[in-house]
Amino acid sequence: MTVFVVGAILLALLTAAYVFRPLLARNGALGIAMAASTLVATAGLYALVGTPDALDPARRETPRTLEDAIVRLEQALRRDPQQAEGWRLLAEAYRSKGRTSDAATALSRAVVLQPKDPDLLAQAAEARALASPDRRFDAQAMAYLRRALEMDPAHQRATWFLGVAQRQSGEPALAASTWERLLTNVDAGTGAALRAQIDAARADAGLPPLPAASADPTGRVVSVEVDIDASLRGRLPPSTTVFVLAREPGGPPMPVAVERLTVADLPARVELTDADGVMPTRRLSQVARVEVLARVSTSGSANAASGDIESAASPAQADEPVRLRIDRIRP
Repeated sequence: MTVFVVGAILLALLTAAYVFRPLLARNGALGIAMAASTLVATAGLYALVGTPDALDPARRETPRTLEDAIVRLEQALRRDPQQAEGWRLLAEAYRSKGRTSDAATALSRAVVLQPKDPDLLAQAAEARALASPDRRFDAQAMAYLRRALEMDPAHQRATWFLGVAQRQSGEPALAASTWERLLTNVDAGTGAALRAQIDAARADAGLPPLPAASADPTGRVVSVEVDIDASLRGRLPPSTTVFVLAREPGGPPMPVAVERLTVADLPARVELTDADGVMPTRRLSQVARVEVLARVSTSGSANAASGDIESAASPAQADEPVRLRIDRIRP
């Protein structure tokens, strides 16, 4: 219980330092006062509600600084060293104070208690590298990473660090191969930066760069042929916006891929991929079923509105383009 209480206070101190940082920058005295009052109020609430023992005034003293909290947590862990989360918290506190060697030692203690936690193993490996004068992953750190990947082969942090360690060890081809496993599980921005690292490692190994990346790492492409009824074309200015949309049937109204055309572009053929996505957290390649439609928007907005002219929605085809005809007016 002591480890939990001190750990909670330590976590509150770290959180308060982050939350009140802008205020500290503008008005140091006021920021410190507010941060301290927040911590005291939190500790007081716990003392009154969380444990009857806190009614004893001798037990109400609360650490006021990060250094005090570290000392308390160290003392608590000496009394009860079987608290993995306590060691993890202590490591975070050490790291925030620049005590990288102590952080690595604390995380090693945590790993002994929780040897099957891949997140903890990756964190412990990183801590050992940060504690090293040359920032290198030693044999023990490598063992942590391999153990993490044995339990979770898709663990991104462990995979990245393993590639770093392999490149440090003079194995750039192996590092590039390790990092390539990450490409299908990261967003486009991260993927571009990752490919640059992979290509640099491949160059060190005398290998050519990776082939040009497709817009969709899964290779999913939805081909659409779209045209407009001749009787409607003559009623619209050629510059009127036309949207070709892919969405999940029965799912949210926000499309997973959009391409923008004009009436003058029709008839047209487009290919929808992840590059046409509007939400980085929900992409075409992540949706099991897809339907497509085309919509003429006089307002220029992709959101449906009364009076828009559109096609019927059709399910995406695996091996042939979807043919859409814009021929109906929304009520």
